[in-house]
Amino acid sequence: MKIHDISLTISPNLPTWPGDPGITLERISKMEDGANANVTHMSLGVHTGTHVDAPFHFLGGDTATVESLSLDVLVGPATVVYLPDTDLITAGDLQNADLPPDAVRLLFKTRNLEIWQQGEMQFQEDFVALSADASEYLVGRGVVLVGVDYLSVAPFNDSVPTHRILLKAGIVALEGLDLSGVEPGEYHLTCLPLKIAGSDGAPARAILTSES
Repeated sequence: MKIHDISLTISPNLPTWPGDPGITLERISKMEDGANANVTHMSLGVHTGTHVDAPFHFLGGDTATVESLSLDVLVGPATVVYLPDTDLITAGDLQNADLPPDAVRLLFKTRNLEIWQQGEMQFQEDFVALSADASEYLVGRGVVLVGVDYLSVAPFNDSVPTHRILLKAGIVALEGLDLSGVEPGEYHLTCLPLKIAGSDGAPARAILTSES
């Protein structure tokens, strides 16, 4: 079995969504200063790096928060779909992508991969994301999880419709994946977000496993 780590490494240099808290990692106890152990304080937003969105993120009210997301959704067979030639994933793109009819977890690999390959640490506004009609299409197919290879499933300047369509349907949005080293095809996904009470999202460690 081969393990593919598709998580971003959290560091102070990792880009964050404009307006979100930056990432702070500070050692508050240092062995070189005589302490018994090294201890680090971490400060960041819950939508940092590789993370999941819960319905509460865009729907509010009494909708589900991240600790209540089903592990049956977050763990299971997943399909990596490569769409290298689009700037916005539309329903038409998905109709032409020859998606497996029984695929319920879809991870989209796009030109965003170049951002991570190049080590670009400035936030990029022109990332590839899903249109509202693509989201409706995925709801109609019975998808339960959608993963993307930048920090949002929705376009930078139009973030509400895509999120609301997916989250209202109970589809988990897995954002901030690094799929640059993964070939299109079938895998087993394990995505474990931090179990944070009452939160609209959480950082996650996500891996894909395959037979070779």
